[in-house]
Amino acid sequence: MRRLAALLALLSLAAPAAAADKISFGLDWKAEAEYGGYYQAVATGIYAKHGLEVTVQQGGPQVNHTQLLLAGRLDYNICSNSFLALNFVKENIPFRTIAAMFQKDPSVLIAHPGQGNDTFEALKGKPIMISADTRIGWWNFLKARFGYTDAQIRPYTFNLAPFLSDKKAIQQGFLGSEPFSIKEATHEEPVVMLVADAGFTGYGSLIATSDKRIKEQPDQVQRFIDASLEGWYSYLNGDPAPGNALIKKDNPEMTDALLAYGRESMNKHGILASGNAATDGIGAMSTARWAAFYAAVANQGLYPKGMDVTKAYTLAFVNKKVGMGH
Repeated sequence: MRRLAALLALLSLAAPAAAADKISFGLDWKAEAEYGGYYQAVATGIYAKHGLEVTVQQGGPQVNHTQLLLAGRLDYNICSNSFLALNFVKENIPFRTIAAMFQKDPSVLIAHPGQGNDTFEALKGKPIMISADTRIGWWNFLKARFGYTDAQIRPYTFNLAPFLSDKKAIQQGFLGSEPFSIKEATHEEPVVMLVADAGFTGYGSLIATSDKRIKEQPDQVQRFIDASLEGWYSYLNGDPAPGNALIKKDNPEMTDALLAYGRESMNKHGILASGNAATDGIGAMSTARWAAFYAAVANQGLYPKGMDVTKAYTLAFVNKKVGMGH
């Protein structure tokens, strides 16, 4: 029996390991703390443990990863917000979101202190610098909620110089990025208003893939989501150094201080762990919240009424408390 056991052990060692599934995963911006969980899952071997070899591809102002996903050049990508998922339905495109990493959209409006621009209500009628994407996104929520108009819009080119040179300036940003850089430049705490805190209920940083992949490779999809969730819990609650090292390798503009600020901001404001995620784990979504978001934007005339919002997402791979407690 001992010889048989030893022989079987040797044979198991000699057997070739199953090849890992190779996955290309596109981000919607350059590498930063807001993607820390994915880099952590690569760096610490979490993806490998789930039989995956994941290549994370940065985004940026000149990269349209949604187009690359639709063209089959990416297997999965980050959908910045719930609007993009509804666009799949509106345009009858066979893709959908499979997890919502951000329970709160981290988009913010930023103003200088001491200028009377401390609330969303106070910004009505004032010039605000926003990007083209924002104009067709959460800007419409602010218009409906606070009476803003398109006449207030000024172009935002992701350059802080116009804001820094004008004390009256107001601009968009992300919670973990621009506020830090502005404080570094001005030595003052800027006024930071989180759009989610004003009642914007859209999810942020969702993962999307094709209906075909969901149908034909559900096991791979589940492993990719599970590993990503474990990566996020590790990054937010454990030692983020492995993930940060890979982020800095992809994006040398990132500093340890900025990465720490981004991670701290996400934890402080419950960007990933609040809402549905508080009970069902990071990545969680709910039918009720999707329905409420769609009803709100359809009432604003942004989408046709009667659309089947359930085609924008699937709950098959989330709400399983994967990684909670780690």
